[in-house]
Amino acid sequence: MNYEDYLRRVPKAELHCHFEGTVRPATFAELADKHGIALPTREVDRLYDYDSIEGFLEIFGLVATTIIDREDFARVAYESLADGRDRGGLVYREMFFNPTLHTRRGVAYATVVDGIVDGIRLASRELGVECRLIADVYRQDNPAEAVAMVEQVLAHRPDELIGLGMDGAEAPDPPERFTEAFALARRGGLRLTSHACEDAPARNIATCLDLLGCERIDHGYHILGDPALVQRARDEGLIFTCCPTATATVYGWPDLTHHPIRDMVAGDLRVTLNSDDPTMFHTDIGKEFVDLCTALDYGPAQVRRFCLDAVDGTWLDDSDKRALRARVTAGLDALDAELAGAA
Repeated sequence: MNYEDYLRRVPKAELHCHFEGTVRPATFAELADKHGIALPTREVDRLYDYDSIEGFLEIFGLVATTIIDREDFARVAYESLADGRDRGGLVYREMFFNPTLHTRRGVAYATVVDGIVDGIRLASRELGVECRLIADVYRQDNPAEAVAMVEQVLAHRPDELIGLGMDGAEAPDPPERFTEAFALARRGGLRLTSHACEDAPARNIATCLDLLGCERIDHGYHILGDPALVQRARDEGLIFTCCPTATATVYGWPDLTHHPIRDMVAGDLRVTLNSDDPTMFHTDIGKEFVDLCTALDYGPAQVRRFCLDAVDGTWLDDSDKRALRARVTAGLDALDAELAGAA
């Protein structure tokens, strides 16, 4: 076993992955054919080719239009978890989905969430991969739409749905617009997170913590511009769900040796590695570990920290979290021994 094999095989919990960004290109093409939706190319290997964030968002939106039936949602969820397990040692994921991305085009909310849950439960039975769901506010929706979405989520909430998050373009729509939606979710028992500081200043993290009540932060790179907030995050043990490939592609850090994640780790912040929109960014959770850890020369000790911080950052109850930690620790111990034996 070489080190890249080790990095792919270590057991991983993933906290930042978007359901709509996990669709296999072949599945995208098949669902488009099923529903009579025209595609920009018939070459499956080129469906996720784009050269700008605008191009990415256009494809992302087109993919969503092909997921319509409950069976479609179940298929995508199952395949997504299978790919994570097979390509990167995934054992657990907390996965985002955007309800309004589907309901605004006439798909019933129950169809969306029940279909995804069908796929999650099948993956649990057949693959041994567990998953929970986080409904995401889309920042470009207005605050009333966000509140209505949360009301929908609370009214039809399977056990797997445990949290509320927020995504979309951050700079034009700061987090304070959605205080009411997050307060409603908190009263309803949902856990809270938000994308923050991808392309906006560090103060957005303070807003997410103090006004929205967020318990962890997705991305968070521009926190490095506020030393006092870095110290607060360090003191509070705040978990950051970072995504090397996606941000290298979209936000201008193509050289991973100079990615903000390096300085976050060096600053003793609790960083986890995640795949974001894996198929659309031509990556997977295994590749994220391989690319970042080899670029920054991180050894098994740092890899273990990434893996166990992700476990600590999950929203499982205490008993399930202890079981997951034991599973991940046992897997790490076995692979560490195997790696040492191969040296």
